[in-house]
Amino acid sequence: VQLQASGGGLVQAGDSLRLSCAASGSTFSGYGMGWFRQAPGKEREFVAGIGRVDITTYYADSVKGRSTISRDNNRNTVHLQMNRLKPEDTANYYCATYRVHRWGDHCTVVRDEDYNYWGQGTLVTVSS
Repeated sequence: VQLQASGGGLVQAGDSLRLSCAASGSTFSGYGMGWFRQAPGKEREFVAGIGRVDITTYYADSVKGRSTISRDNNRNTVHLQMNRLKPEDTANYYCATYRVHRWGDHCTVVRDEDYNYWGQGTLVTVSS
């Protein structure tokens, strides 16, 4: 599986961005997907995750209420709509494929070690 993230850019606080992740391979619909981010000098952190059939989603508290994760299994894509962006949202954003078919719970989906394929990242910079 290869993942290609896009949609990042330089925006002002309060703006919106829609990140996209395109996946190759026919097994995309069989796995949950996650978005993570890593700011300079910080550890990578979970942002949002979505199950195989778009039923169960999870969000980090830092983006909950401002972000929406969605997926299109016909197009092998997953999106992260981020609204009311803040300077602290500045980071490289990565999409990743969950390691197993069965989607996890709020404890497991936030762990990056439970994802096995990663995209190259797309940079989001939010100016104040």
